[in-house]
Amino acid sequence: MVRKTLIAGNWKMNGLSEDGQALAKGVALEAKKAARKDCEFLICPPFTLLGLAKKAIKGSRVMLGAQDCHFAEKGAHTGDISPVMLKDAGCQYVIVGHSERRTDHYESDELVQKKATAAIAAGLKVIICIGETEAERDAGKTIDICTAQINGSVPECSTAQNTVIAYEPVWAIGTGRTPTTAEVEDVHAAIRKVIGKKLGRANANKMRILYGGSMKPSNAKELLALPDVDGGLIGGASLKVADFMAIAEASKQ
Repeated sequence: MVRKTLIAGNWKMNGLSEDGQALAKGVALEAKKAARKDCEFLICPPFTLLGLAKKAIKGSRVMLGAQDCHFAEKGAHTGDISPVMLKDAGCQYVIVGHSERRTDHYESDELVQKKATAAIAAGLKVIICIGETEAERDAGKTIDICTAQINGSVPECSTAQNTVIAYEPVWAIGTGRTPTTAEVEDVHAAIRKVIGKKLGRANANKMRILYGGSMKPSNAKELLALPDVDGGLIGGASLKVADFMAIAEASKQ
């Protein structure tokens, strides 16, 4: 099954107007020149930069996404942003369930599923993040944790067309550490099996599973060459145009 590579940049809480706009323009320009025509590009700036980023990437191959959303369409939710607002702002994707949201904001699988359901209903595609902590990894619970998070976080309305899964081992995010390629492939293959049981084999075969957790130009080629790795959710390396594009160019043909 051939799945189109997705290279997604999660800018996290980084960027002011000038440098954010420059970064978005730089990615759009380099994506236009990129040799890989079968690769999709996505940037997910903070909410404050969505409008500027939308203008900067207009007419390019680069898509726009947000880093989180609320599950309600509107109402008394001070400081939150709804999926329909993101759609109205020009977003095509939204990330939900990132480990930093799960940890810093105590988000449960149930809440992540509600957000994903609302985002899909609003016409957005969702990137649902899963992954184990270092303690869970050391205890040999990686597959169990990922299985539980998929079953709890992925809604029944998810399909290969509206949902992407991002496996991000929590202990590897921003640390420079990564699992071995064999470990990554084992987890991704297991994730695909769980998706098959939950959503059917057809969806599992077509659904993209990204790797996140200190992916960078130096290790991207070997990670993206793995059969069940369909792209990357890039953190720190997405803040530099050259690094982000180098990862994209390293992806499998």
